[in-house]
Amino acid sequence: MKYMLRYLAPHKFRLLVTMVIKFFAAMMDLLIPFLLARIIDVVVPQRQPRQIWLWGGAMALCAVLSVLTNVGANRMAAITSGRITRALRHDLFSKVTQLSMAQLDSLTLSSAVSRLTTDTYNINQFLNRTQRIGVRAPILLVGGIIMTTLLDARLTLVLVLTMPIISAVIYLVTKRSVPLYTRQQTMIDRMVRVVQENITGVRIIKALSKSKDEQQRFDGVNRQLADVGQRAGQVVALSNPLTSLALNLGLTGVVLAGAWLVNKGLSSTGSIIAFLNYFTIISMAMMGLTRVFIMSSKGAASAQRIQEVLTLPEDLQLIAASPEQSPWHVQFDRISFSYNQVENNLQDISFSLRRGQTLGILGATGSGKTTIVNLLLRLYDVDSGRILINGQDIRSLPPEVLRQRVGVAFQSDFILAGTIRDNIRYWRDIPEEKLWQAAEDAQAASFIRETEHGMDHTVEVRGNNLSGGQKQRLLIARALAGDPDLLILDDASSALDYRTDAALRRALSRRQHPTTTVIIAQRISSIKGADHILMLDDGHAIGYGTHAQLMESCTPYRKIAQIQMGAEGGAA
Repeated sequence: MKYMLRYLAPHKFRLLVTMVIKFFAAMMDLLIPFLLARIIDVVVPQRQPRQIWLWGGAMALCAVLSVLTNVGANRMAAITSGRITRALRHDLFSKVTQLSMAQLDSLTLSSAVSRLTTDTYNINQFLNRTQRIGVRAPILLVGGIIMTTLLDARLTLVLVLTMPIISAVIYLVTKRSVPLYTRQQTMIDRMVRVVQENITGVRIIKALSKSKDEQQRFDGVNRQLADVGQRAGQVVALSNPLTSLALNLGLTGVVLAGAWLVNKGLSSTGSIIAFLNYFTIISMAMMGLTRVFIMSSKGAASAQRIQEVLTLPEDLQLIAASPEQSPWHVQFDRISFSYNQVENNLQDISFSLRRGQTLGILGATGSGKTTIVNLLLRLYDVDSGRILINGQDIRSLPPEVLRQRVGVAFQSDFILAGTIRDNIRYWRDIPEEKLWQAAEDAQAASFIRETEHGMDHTVEVRGNNLSGGQKQRLLIARALAGDPDLLILDDASSALDYRTDAALRRALSRRQHPTTTVIIAQRISSIKGADHILMLDDGHAIGYGTHAQLMESCTPYRKIAQIQMGAEGGAA
């Protein structure tokens, strides 16, 4: 929670003003019973209507001022809590986008979503309630006790006896509810993950008629979340009845003691009525504090989860390394890497590319093809070895500098809900002619022109109004639009027909910008003309060379070529 205080500092003046206004409003509320006692004990016996109207008007003025100041303070509290939450959510989103892939894997996407939504909402409610009730309630509580002491110290003792009971209830409820609310947020993470998986895979679920199975899986997570919420609710539900019981018993004691004192002539009727009003104010203040403590349980749990993300250390540290004189544009130097630090996903991988050359990577699913891309983009750091760009270790390059040089298109990349222009440009300052040139090279210009509005054609969420081939061509155009020094196509043409794929390769070879290209493919025809081809199997390089060399030296490659391209292709 101490870390979260930094978000309150810029708003300390507004918070102070809110507290001052709330203090004034509370004073108005505390003054009303005192004026009532004065009217009953002093003004009414004088039988002067003017005095009654005067003092009654003073009570009405206090009530009006209380309402107006409370409304103003509540509006300020809503604005302040909203601004603090906005800043917190901005920093949290920024932090999530800067995390390494290893940290994101540990955090999980569903947990990141719930922390950005549910947890920040809980923080907002906690800040809002604290300003509205957490400031006013203690003032009413302390002020009410002081006023009742001034009226009749003996009756105040009856009230004070209830305070230890109420304090114990609040302490026990808060201590028990915080872990439950923390667990509840974890269960929300799981529910978000299930919903996300169902929305993403809705077509497969329907195609395989597994809607009922997915409903059962959702019901299981939903039931666990409901159980945790019910347990937390049961604990919290004890606070109001027990607090009310203690306060009502105290009120009963006050009424009995007050009646005895009035009967003995030791107190006045006005004082007892005022005391009962103060007791009601104190009761409401205690109930308000109870709600604040309950809300603080959720807020503390959410703040802890948000702080865990905001305080994550920088995972991909920059190292000091001077560039070397090297003829190679891209170089993998004996790279080994493991996602789980148990078994290597890549083992002793090496290759070198001159500027403008093309590397084709082929291998079975899980052989480590995409892992090479992840390391080349420095989404993960290598366990051993070096990756060099123009002779400089990529770990010494700031991420923004490295990735500005790279254009990448994955097989199933994300597409924005916007226009085709938005998706190709992707927040970069790229002239219109370069957008069209990228679309031409990616073989996307033809279908873009066929749409009603061309580049301004609206693309739905996840590109649902585009075919698989259109999506991939759009993604390739996005990668080409920035004139990258290094172009990575990770199975990005799998949905293209052979003719379009061949046209794409010809267009890439004709581009004026000298781009080094890494192509991951399942079809040998897509990489047959590459300067170098790397054949992977279970993270190991089992073949490296040109197509002709691999046909001679690599049996697995030759077999794939013969299956895909026939005897003619195998002999080529």
